[in-house]
Amino acid sequence: MSYHYLLDIALILLSTKVLGLLTKKYQMPQVVGALLAGLIFGPACFNMLHETQFLKQMSELGVISLMFVAGLETDIQEMKKSGKAALIIAILGVLVPLVGGFAVAAFFNRPEFAVEGTSIVLQNVFIGVILTATSVSITVETLKEMGKLSTPVGNAILGAALIDDILGIIALTVITSLADTSVKIGMVLIKIVGFFVFAAVIGVVFYKVFKKWTMRDDEQRRRYVIVAFAFCLLMAYIAEEYFGVADITGAFLAGLIISNTVKRDYIGHRFETMSYLLLSPIFFASIGLSVEIESMSVSLIIFSIALLIMAIASKIIGCGVGAKMCGYSNKECLQIGTGMVSRGEVALIVASKGSVLGLISAQLFAPIVIMVVVTTIITPILLKLVFREKKAVKHVKGASVA
Repeated sequence: MSYHYLLDIALILLSTKVLGLLTKKYQMPQVVGALLAGLIFGPACFNMLHETQFLKQMSELGVISLMFVAGLETDIQEMKKSGKAALIIAILGVLVPLVGGFAVAAFFNRPEFAVEGTSIVLQNVFIGVILTATSVSITVETLKEMGKLSTPVGNAILGAALIDDILGIIALTVITSLADTSVKIGMVLIKIVGFFVFAAVIGVVFYKVFKKWTMRDDEQRRRYVIVAFAFCLLMAYIAEEYFGVADITGAFLAGLIISNTVKRDYIGHRFETMSYLLLSPIFFASIGLSVEIESMSVSLIIFSIALLIMAIASKIIGCGVGAKMCGYSNKECLQIGTGMVSRGEVALIVASKGSVLGLISAQLFAPIVIMVVVTTIITPILLKLVFREKKAVKHVKGASVA
């Protein structure tokens, strides 16, 4: 049995904290430092840390706990208000990147990058599907750090990201069904609807039981946290395993169900401690650890840059236009669009599934990884800029001393 994982965790915790404090010193979110830690100490630079199965699983726990806390801190009434807006933002936030990604891929893709048995057009569409992905976990952490999560804009981003996940699953199913005839689109749609029906029923039952228990017995506060975490993990597992919905969606809904109970703040505080101490640093660092860039041709480098620009612009424009249609101010539209830029682990998972099915060649995988990592690192920085408050400047005319 190897104990090297202990050294890996120690290096991740130390490096993410040191670089997090360094980025904070320069008025950037600490999450940027944590992301850079994985990039610097991983295969892309010093090659001291590597992605292992254990770190992958711990990373998954990290993003699950992060989304659970986001659900706990969500104002349900405010989210109801932004429900229609979230749907419109999500639809345009999927369509614009899909078209934009397809256009970039169609321009740069060459026959030498083709996968045998798969048409180039299908590959180009799949690259567009990858660009539709949104990883809201990075945005959630950044907004929490800035105190902007429980705001109309924060709730719009969360709602749109959840719907975005569902639309992304549908888009991925459609494209993979063209490459794999065993995938049935109708069954996938039924499963998605089934999950939300299941979540609604279980949510009502669990909420009533949990609320009654916590109000009656105040001497078992530690048990509240254990039961809440177990419920979170069960919802995440059931969502992914039985319904094909992202596990983070199940975790977020679990947090949302508990958010109206009197113990919400206590449970959230306990989770913050666990997340800050271990899970979140591993999750953020793991994104950087996934980067293994081999030598690329000039054409692939140019493709990487074009894909990155399209990835950023398409989300800001698509989600921003959707927000504008719903009556948000120009500044709020920019904030919502920026909050949806990060692709994170979601895009990597989509790309990996496509690679297995022969929808994308090995040469084109590196540009996608670059796009994912850069959008993930740049999102917290952009959010800091778009949420910056203008300092009021007082102009005093003809001031006199009494």
